Amino acid sequence: MPKTLPIFIAGHRGMVGAAIVRRLQALGYRNLVTATRAQLDLTDQACVRAFFAQHQFSQVILAAAKVGGIHANNSYPADFIYENLMIQANVIAAAHATGVERLLFLGSSCIYPRLAPQPMREDALLTGPLEPTNEPYAVAKIAGIKLCESYNRQHGRDYRSVMPTNLYGPGDNYHPENSHVIPALLRRFRLAVAAGEPEVVIWGSGTPRREFLHVDDMAAASVHVLELSAAVYRAQTTPMCSHINVGTGVDCTIRELAQTVAQVAGFTGNLVFDASKPDGAPRKLLEVSRLQTLGWQASISLADGLRDTYAAYLAAHPEVSAAGPG
Repeated sequence: MPKTLPIFIAGHRGMVGAAIVRRLQALGYRNLVTATRAQLDLTDQACVRAFFAQHQFSQVILAAAKVGGIHANNSYPADFIYENLMIQANVIAAAHATGVERLLFLGSSCIYPRLAPQPMREDALLTGPLEPTNEPYAVAKIAGIKLCESYNRQHGRDYRSVMPTNLYGPGDNYHPENSHVIPALLRRFRLAVAAGEPEVVIWGSGTPRREFLHVDDMAAASVHVLELSAAVYRAQTTPMCSHINVGTGVDCTIRELAQTVAQVAGFTGNLVFDASKPDGAPRKLLEVSRLQTLGWQASISLADGLRDTYAAYLAAHPEVSAAGPG
């Protein structure tokens, strides 16, 4: 892509969007356009259309989304499906209306059936029931993929989709109830160390297996996919299965993850697993050969990524960093 043409990054303040901005800047892209929620409500169709008409973007990266962990998805299902559907529909339709030829839509691995064969291939989409705890969010993301494919089929656009596994890294959400598993564990272990607590309680049985990808790897993969020529991209996809999995190809149990996070945070107490809390899907591992064939694979190990993320967490939360030992 010419590095002087305007690129809109929707969701630049989120963990993934911010990482993508950093990646594009490091590669020499300078005409990056962003907008805060106060400046642009992506759920407002008229505002989005006016914004796109004003700027005439060359490329669009749709990283904006309402996201959260199991508790948030269970508690606010209507919010998750409505807001994500509106954001996606407004941005993708406005991109088409203003002549944007190439768009990258960021989805989620939760689009696959709860009991999909492991590791999950791209063609597992729509082959079985979804995980109930995040079904509304997953349905919205599936709709985003199909919206991109439909504009490609009907209008000849080049709208692409990448489906990341569980992401973590600097800039994550550390809300005590609405965060994902890694930021929740980092926060919980840090507070336990500061308070000298003898044990930490972790939701679920600890047996589900999950795959985790550092957000900087996700940003690198996203830009890599966006920069591929149309011919190369289409050679590895089909019109009705155009999305690409982004992951490491390696998973671990939640118990193993908790043990690693405890070591990073310096917690030496006991781990207690509360099996009365939901586990979610038993396993979620992506099959990533399509992306590897396209020339990209992850480079940040989980241990290194967790250390990096924990340092970023302490730097961003000085009140936590200063509290007690550790």
